[in-house]
Amino acid sequence: MRRGLFFALAVGLVLTGCGRKKHVRLPRPSAPSARAPKIEPKIGDTEEGIASWYGHPYHGRQAADGEIYDMEKLVAAHRTLPFHTWVRVHNLDTSKTVDVEIIDRGPFIDGRIIDLSHRAAQEVAMIGPGTARVRIEIIERPPGPLPVPHFSVQVAAYSSRQTAEQLQREMASRYGTTQVVPRAGSTTMWRVLVGDESTEEAAHALAERIRSEGGPKGQAFVVRLDI
Repeated sequence: MRRGLFFALAVGLVLTGCGRKKHVRLPRPSAPSARAPKIEPKIGDTEEGIASWYGHPYHGRQAADGEIYDMEKLVAAHRTLPFHTWVRVHNLDTSKTVDVEIIDRGPFIDGRIIDLSHRAAQEVAMIGPGTARVRIEIIERPPGPLPVPHFSVQVAAYSSRQTAEQLQREMASRYGTTQVVPRAGSTTMWRVLVGDESTEEAAHALAERIRSEGGPKGQAFVVRLDI
């Protein structure tokens, strides 16, 4: 009887042990990388360089953000800032300032950082000279969530589409993704863009590589792809 009782207790302990849940140690989720690049600029960020302005024949045409460009509004073009970012432009030669909204892409000339509308250029007294040394400061970010950014490197712009496509094929064989994008004006210019990068930092690295490897005229600058 006693032996039967011990047997029953032993069986019960085994069954109880089998019914317990096993605890599995799960790995901790990895923390975000401290080296993650900054994707978008923030209020207070500044940039210095040369400003130019544009009017006709772009007045009345569609800007890159889809609206119609009016050269008498306080608007501007920038190569990488998100659309509807507001920036304060300081003319370093005259100390005059103007606030403008980014609605377009440009200037597509190496060494320049912003293209002002006719009216904005008047506000900072640069109509006569045509260009000016400026500092731009971000004063307001676009409303709502921003789309995932894409960046590329512009290596050339030609009035001949055939010439642009010839360079596109050459650059594609060396760097992969390339495209030819038209820029309407008195003469349509065909822009050759290389790469499709998720961060501006990666695009700058690609631009430096292209320059170091003897890209067209040694020039390459970063532009935003609005896709």
